[in-house]
Amino acid sequence: MLIPATVVFKRMNWKLEYDPKSIMLGSIIGLTGAGGQLALLTRALTEGPAHLIFPIISLSPIITIVLSFLLLREKVDKRGIWGIAMAIVALPLLSLSPPSGSGSGFMWLFYALIVMAAWGFQAYVMKFANETMKAESIFIYMTITGLLLVPIPLFMTDFSKVINTGFSGMYLAFFIQLLNSLGALFIVYAFRYGKAVVVSPLTNAVAPVITIIFSLIMYQTMPVLFVGIGMFLAIVSTFLLAKE
Repeated sequence: MLIPATVVFKRMNWKLEYDPKSIMLGSIIGLTGAGGQLALLTRALTEGPAHLIFPIISLSPIITIVLSFLLLREKVDKRGIWGIAMAIVALPLLSLSPPSGSGSGFMWLFYALIVMAAWGFQAYVMKFANETMKAESIFIYMTITGLLLVPIPLFMTDFSKVINTGFSGMYLAFFIQLLNSLGALFIVYAFRYGKAVVVSPLTNAVAPVITIIFSLIMYQTMPVLFVGIGMFLAIVSTFLLAKE
């Protein structure tokens, strides 16, 4: 995240908003985002089945929509409502995958719900913060808070085991996270110019469709029925929400 953060920081002429409200909102956005990522990778996915965890997490836009409707008074027309509904239904369908093993206990469910709540709340705060802060400042605080959490996974790492420092390990992870950070930056801008009740389900529904399409092309396989239904609903919702 340091690379895009440096670029946007330069665009701001190296002037960061550091009043108490900006620091608080930026830190909340960063901690809920990075903290949710940390809980997902180090706890939820190590203790539970991915085919159940991701559909639960994918419902985070519901929290964003409810908070935005109640607190920000955002409204959409009937076409937008249909688009949001289709996106919400599509999200768990697109996240489902065949069982690849079962987790032990139910602590994974607790962590999955924590991640869902964190990311849903993060999206709402991101929209709220955009009303008083620059999008660039929000992203910089996301970067800072993410770096502050780095000691936690370092402490949890077993350095006695072999760590892949080759291209398929460290360098590929860097490239993936660079794309992830660029996506995070553009989402901040999306919340700046769009309604949270539209941006949240739209961005969450379209991303897995693109991933599935690339996977189908590469592996030349047809999606299972529920994934196909999810893709259809996501595409239709995209057109409906794009007109909102």
